[in-house]
This record gives sequence, C-alpha cells and structure tokens, in this order.
Amino acid sequence: MVRREFIDPFFKALGWDIDNERGYAAAYKEVIHEDAIKIGGSTKAPDYCFRIGQTRKFFLEAKRPRVDIKMDVAPAYQLRRYAWSSKLPLSVLSDFEEFSIYDCRVRPNKKDAAANARIFYCTFEQYIEKWNEISEIFSRDAVLKGSFDEYAESTKRKKGTSEVDDAFLHEIERWRVLLARNFALRNKQLTVRDLNFAVQKTIDRMIFLRICEDRGSEDYGRLAKLSGQKNSYRGLIDLFKKADARYNSGLFHFRDEKDRHDTFDALTPNLVLDDRVVDQIVANLYYPESPYEFSVLPADILGQVYEQFLGKTIRLTKSHQAKIEEKPAVRKAGGVYYTPKFIVSHMVQKTIGTYLNGSDTGNPSPVSISQASKLKVLDPACGSGSFLIEAYQYILDWHRDQYTLDNNTLEIDDGKVRRHTGGKNPKLYQSHSGEYKLTTEERKRILLNNIYGVDVDIQAVEVTKLSLLLKVLEGETQQQLQRDFIADGQRILPDLGNNIQCGNSIIGHDFYDQKSIPDIDLETKFRINTFDWDAAFPDIKAAGGFDCVLGNPPYVDIKDHPKDETEYIFLTYENSDNRINLFSTFVEKSFDLVRKEAGFISLIIPTSILAQSSYQRLRSAILDRTRVEEFVRLPNESFGSAAGKVKVDTVIMTLSTPSKRNYDFNVIAYRGYERIQAIDKKTAYVAGKQNSSLLTESIGSAWPMNLTKFQAKILKKMDKVGKPLTGYVDISLGLTPYDKYKGHTPEQIQNKVFHANAQRTKRHRKLLKGNDVRRYMVEWNGKTWIDYGTWLGAPRERRFFQENRILVKQIIDWSSLRIWAALTDEELYNTQNAFNLLAKGNTDLRYLIGVLNSKAANFYHAKKFLDEFKMRFQKILIKDCKRIPIPDQDMVEKNYKSEYAEFVGLVDNLIGLVKDNYKQNNPDIKRMNDNQIGIVERRLDKLVGKFYGLDELEMTCIEEN
Repeated sequence: MVRREFIDPFFKALGWDIDNERGYAAAYKEVIHEDAIKIGGSTKAPDYCFRIGQTRKFFLEAKRPRVDIKMDVAPAYQLRRYAWSSKLPLSVLSDFEEFSIYDCRVRPNKKDAAANARIFYCTFEQYIEKWNEISEIFSRDAVLKGSFDEYAESTKRKKGTSEVDDAFLHEIERWRVLLARNFALRNKQLTVRDLNFAVQKTIDRMIFLRICEDRGSEDYGRLAKLSGQKNSYRGLIDLFKKADARYNSGLFHFRDEKDRHDTFDALTPNLVLDDRVVDQIVANLYYPESPYEFSVLPADILGQVYEQFLGKTIRLTKSHQAKIEEKPAVRKAGGVYYTPKFIVSHMVQKTIGTYLNGSDTGNPSPVSISQASKLKVLDPACGSGSFLIEAYQYILDWHRDQYTLDNNTLEIDDGKVRRHTGGKNPKLYQSHSGEYKLTTEERKRILLNNIYGVDVDIQAVEVTKLSLLLKVLEGETQQQLQRDFIADGQRILPDLGNNIQCGNSIIGHDFYDQKSIPDIDLETKFRINTFDWDAAFPDIKAAGGFDCVLGNPPYVDIKDHPKDETEYIFLTYENSDNRINLFSTFVEKSFDLVRKEAGFISLIIPTSILAQSSYQRLRSAILDRTRVEEFVRLPNESFGSAAGKVKVDTVIMTLSTPSKRNYDFNVIAYRGYERIQAIDKKTAYVAGKQNSSLLTESIGSAWPMNLTKFQAKILKKMDKVGKPLTGYVDISLGLTPYDKYKGHTPEQIQNKVFHANAQRTKRHRKLLKGNDVRRYMVEWNGKTWIDYGTWLGAPRERRFFQENRILVKQIIDWSSLRIWAALTDEELYNTQNAFNLLAKGNTDLRYLIGVLNSKAANFYHAKKFLDEFKMRFQKILIKDCKRIPIPDQDMVEKNYKSEYAEFVGLVDNLIGLVKDNYKQNNPDIKRMNDNQIGIVERRLDKLVGKFYGLDELEMTCIEEN
C-alpha cells in the first residue's frame, strides 16, 4: 500500500514513468519493479531499479511504515549490498515516512550503524522544503542532464570508500597469496608454471561456482559446506568434476574426451592443499558476512578486477617459496589499465552496431538474423575480455529486439514473440518480471558464431573465457533447465577453445625461419608464443576475414622490446619505422585480419599516430587500405580509477573497408583537462565533419583534429605565399652535453661533470637554462656554465652560439601553444632546450623573429604540426620549424616598402620594451609597458597578415584560434 499510494506518486512527480505508460518493451522500461536478486538462497530484490536506457542509475528499497529507517541496521545493509555489488554510487531507502540516501561506494559491513555512509535524511514533513534538493538529483530530467552523476561525484567520500572492484581485487589477491604459498609448501614437485596454472584455475573455478550459486544455476551454499570439513580440497575437486558434467567449457576439463582438442587438466586433482586455506577463502563469501552480491556483480567489473589481477605473477624462490610480483611488461608500462566501459561501448556501437543496423557506409540497411549469424568479431589483444563482453552483450540485445519488437514502432510484436517462444528450439522465454530473454541455447549459439579473441597471456585467455561463460548464464537460468540439458546428454555451456585462443597476434611461426628452434630455450618460446592465424581460424580466413576487429592493443615502446622480436617486427611489418610503438603493428595487422569489403576496425591507441614522423608510412597505409569513419580524441588521463592516475593521450580510430577517396568523416575531440563519462557530440569541444583530403594532404605532418575547411584554405594560402624557413637561415640544434654512445660513463652523466655553477676554467662558457629564452628576449640566469669542447656529446659549431642569431625555445607555451623566439648577439651556449638560427645572405633576423612570434605563424604551426588537445610537453620540432612558410622578404620589401620598414622598427621597439619590462620593479611602469607591448604586437600581427595576403575574415579566424 505504501508503494502504490505514496512512493509511486512521489517518483511520478519526479518525472519517472513508474507504470510504463509509454509502453516500452520490458527491456527498455525506465523503472523495473523488484529487480530480481538472490540472497542467501531465497529470491529478494530492491523494490525499484531506475534506469536510463538499459543502464541502472539507482535502486530504491521500500519498507513498511513500522520499519525505523533512521536507526534500523538491517534494511540499510541490505540496500547497500545491492548497490555496492552493482557499483551504483547512490541508492535510496524509504518508507515514504522517512527518506535516506546512501553513498554505496562505501563497503558495507553487517555491523555498520544505519547512519554509516548515509549522506541525506529527511522525513515526510520536510518534503516541501527539501523538494528542490531531491528533485535536482533524483528527478528523471536531473539524471538525464547529468546532475545525478555530478552530485554523486561531489559527495564521494575518501575515507572508508572501497568500491566493489577494489575490494574484490584485494580479496582475490589475498586468495592468490594463500593458495600459492600452500601449494608451493605441500607440493615440492611444482614448477613455477605449474604453480601459476594451479592457483589461477582454482580461483577461476571457485568464482564461477560462487556466482552461479547467486544466479540460481547452482544449489546455494555448495562451496560453504566445504568449510570445516576434513580433506576440503578433495571435496573442492569433486565439486569441480561434477561441474564438468553440467557446464563443459575448458574451465572444468579433467579427462580426455572425443572431439575436444584442448589439453585436459591432470595437474590440480593430484595436488595437496591444507583445509585451512579452503576455509579462509570460503569464509567471507556468503551473506550476511559477505558484502558481495554476485548475482548483480557486472561482468565488466569482474573483467576490470581481473585485468589488474593478471598484472602480477607468482615466482618460486630457491627454497621453493612462492612470491608475488608484477610481470616485467606491466612494470615497464607503469601498471595495468582497464579501458572504461563508456569507451568500449562507443567502439562496439560504431563497428558492430553499424554492421547490424546499417549506415550510409558499409551495409546500407539492417542485416537479417541469418546474416547476423555470420558476423565475426575479433579482439586481437583481448586481455580479460572487456571488449568481447561488451560486443557479446550488444549482439544478444540486438537478437532479443529482433525476436520481440516491431521494426517500425519498437513496441512488442506479439506475432514475433509467439514464433520465437514456441516450438522445439525456442529463442526466447519470459522471466517472472515479464521481460523477454534469450534462452541459454540461443546465447550459446551466438557466442560460438560471433565472438573471437587472441591474447599472448594464457591467464588472460582463461579469464576471457570465464567472463564470457558467466555472460551465457546471466539472467534467469533455471536449475530445471540445466537438468533438461544433462538428461539430453548436453552441457549448458559451450567449449570456447576454438574461439578464444592463446598466442602472439603479431608474431607468426615464420619467426623461426631464420633461427634454429633447438637453440631457443623454453622460456623464450613461451615469451614469444608465436601464432598462426590461418591455422587457428581457417574457416574465417577462407571466408575473407573478420567483419569487426576492435580493442585496445598494448602500448610498448620498441626500444623496450626484446631484440629478437624487434628484428622480426621490422622485417615483417612494412610500415614499421624508426621509434615505433608496438600498437602500430596491431593497426597494420588489423588490415590483414579484417574483411576487404564491408569490414570495420576500431582501436584505441596513442595520439602519436596522428602526428609523429615514425607513423607517416602507417598514416599513408590507413588511407590506402581503409576508409576513416571517425576519430575521437579523448581527454588526457581517460584511463585509471582516478583522474591523474594514467597520463596517456589516446584517440579512438574507427575505420572501414574498402578504401575510398574524397569523403567526409566524423571528428569528436575533448580538451585535455576534461573528465567525461560518455562520448557525446553535444558535450565535445570539437564535433563535426572533416574531409579526407585534409588527411591526404597532411600525411607528412600532423593529422588535424581541429581543422575546418576554411582553416585549411588559410594554410594553403600561407604555403603558396611563403617559402620554408630553411631558405632564410642555417638551423642547428643546441649542444648535447652527454652521450653514452660517445663514451661517457654513467657516473659522468649522473654527476653532470661538464656542468658548473661558476667559471672554473677558461673553457667554461655561459649556459642558458630553458626559462632564459622568452618571447623577444634572452637573459642568462647568471649561474650555469658548461665546459665547452670536443669532449661533449655533440658540441655543435661555435658560430651558432656566438653570432647574431635567433633562439627558438623547444618547449612551447602550453597555455596558448605559442612559439617563443628571441634575438641575441651575446656569446651564450644552449642545450637542446632551444635551437639556433643564423641568417643566410641578406636575411634580416628582425623580420624573421617578428613573423615567427606572430599569431599567423603560430596558427600555422599549431594546425599543421601539433596535437592541440595535448596538455603536456608540446614542442616545436626542428623538422617542423624548418617548414614554416615565411613571406618572401625581397617581395615584401619591394611591394610593401613602407610597411616593411615600419615592421622591423616595431620589432626593435618591442625587443626594448620587453627587456625593460623584465627588469622593471615599478608596477605602474610595468602596466604601461604591458599596454605598449600589446599595441605593438597587434600592429605586427596585422602587418604579418598583410604580408601573407590574408583578408580580414581569415585574420579574424586566426585571432579566434
């Protein structure tokens, strides 16, 4: 009665479609009543689940009026377990008489007071005065507009916060330590590979069975019964063997069977493990002691946990003791970072979504169900399976909608439903909540038909399989249904051995063509783990390749890679050049793996592919072999659980086949400092179309993420009018003090033996620091010296430090991306924090410095050579500086004689103003100088625009940028 007469109207007033008056299909309802969950062997549920689309936002647990919401511990703990395990930040507990909001990121404990983690409380008597506060967070409009998420973030508690992924990671890491140490102690015959296998398999199997218990596909408490028993490990093995009869899959495979090609596990059944270890692992996995509710633990959260878990490995000491340490590759990379779900979802939508639903490229209209069965999706570096889980879910949802909805109205089509819920092989069944779901057999069929993955790490492969198998069982799998499978001699789950395989995606068996196999040790073979794509997926290869290739390949600098693999990569991948990163080989490999017609590639990779010269050949290959569909330039630090944790600049690159000429593609770009939870054109700093001609013309420079057609026209005009800077000057990098390849020892380099803070000998010369070079001014710091001579790593010619010259600071101003160039004739030496320009012929350096510091030249440099969204360490590279077009000095002097004379005079004036202002202490005079500097610079910018032949509209465009 409370629900019907009070709580329902309350949330209707907040804009929620409580009674589904809009007539959405069950899968798309905004409010789910009794979102079924199994707790402690009986079905319980949060009374309401509020959703946007199909995404849970918060739970509401309703109680009868006699419950004391403010003080009663049990209902608060119940709600918090639901929401914490679902990774929902906030949820509500109410009997209408009282209204409580909980921060559900705080780990729940059955001993917590009811007020623990509560962030809002009021009674019904306060609803009128508190209405705006409640509405601005929990109304439907507030959730749609992001106010709910903003409030959740603003109330996030640092103390006591332990979100479910962090807590569960800590839990299974504790299990790994317990198992590893005891297996190593009691089984002295185990090798380090045996030990890693045994520990990983034991954890995977226990997690799988425990999740199945909470989802109703296992009798609740089976694992719990092992606690306190003698020989509990033997009991555990018996459970695993019984599970093989129900589930199939490589997870429980203990005997040789016909038609199964993967190797069965003869190792773990014969091991010894102390009872106390099993007891400790099982002890905290059950209600009410356990805070986990495995029936709602999202598959992507499990994947996120495992991604971190797999970053460590077990090693054995000489005394056969187990130690846990980071894998070498993870240590070099600075950790393991999980791709956020919203990024994965976007990539899946742009590839699989386009394939299934049609677009103006590739398939022009939606495919049929029979055509969808031919879809082949691949992640060539699948890790813990996050991309494949999301891809699988998308395909499941698509099939469900095809079986239930009218294509035009998106309402339930009763005829379709009858066809697909009846017959010998039904595709659907209806859950107790009225929602139509795919049968287990249909979910199996889709998984085996559509989903494929490869990873070099065998543990990652097993975790991917585990996550996908749990996805098959997700939902309303009934024990009776499982018994029907067993009675028919079937197993519930598919064997994924042919779909998810282990191997090195970028190194084939031809690696051994130039090497003697017997000479290569076992550890090296395991590390390289070569892979034969043709043998692994012969049918897909014969049919033309995979339809969709997507994922997040590893980012590993080639200089940190083993020499034998590096040599192979440079021999095998034609677009490998100079200082590449390993991700580029995955891009090139994707060209060979994807179908040549109507195929899709979507990879999240570093933004260096857009700008660095090492990827110039790869950029050319992208245009030759594919069509660019979209670039999404993500904010800096989009990875990691906290802003600032992972500093990597990334772009989502989505391509299709075949290649094409002269077409438009999508560009979405965010500023580096932004924090986003969704990729949305409406919230992006840049969102629109670009023409492929911009990419074709920019292969030798940065691919633009923020360049309109009009801006491209300005760059072309500047190129036409000007000639490269190298026509006016000789350019040299600054000196290099130390170089190990020139014989300098680590001690010399570390102690900076050629540096000094005083002029110790006649050889010592004044050395500039980076901040000594400013716009229009060079001012030595008065402290640093260098022992100059041939003993330096690269001393450069003396003339570049002695003659009248321009210094261009290499690290440019990050806030405005402006070049800092200055003129000096003093004898000053500089390292590679700047480079040096000496005039050729009759070149007037005052003219050059005025142009280089102008807004027009800076606009050219930023649009042509920079990733404008990058926040850190933006540089003007010497190769790019050489290419900046300078209006022909002779022509300017001839055609704009008076303006040219004014221009060099203003530069002289500006140099004096800047130097005076630097030394000035009087704030009134500094303010006056600042005004004068601004006036002079505006006039210089106007004259530079005139020299380039730019009109008023073009100059306005430059000013605005």
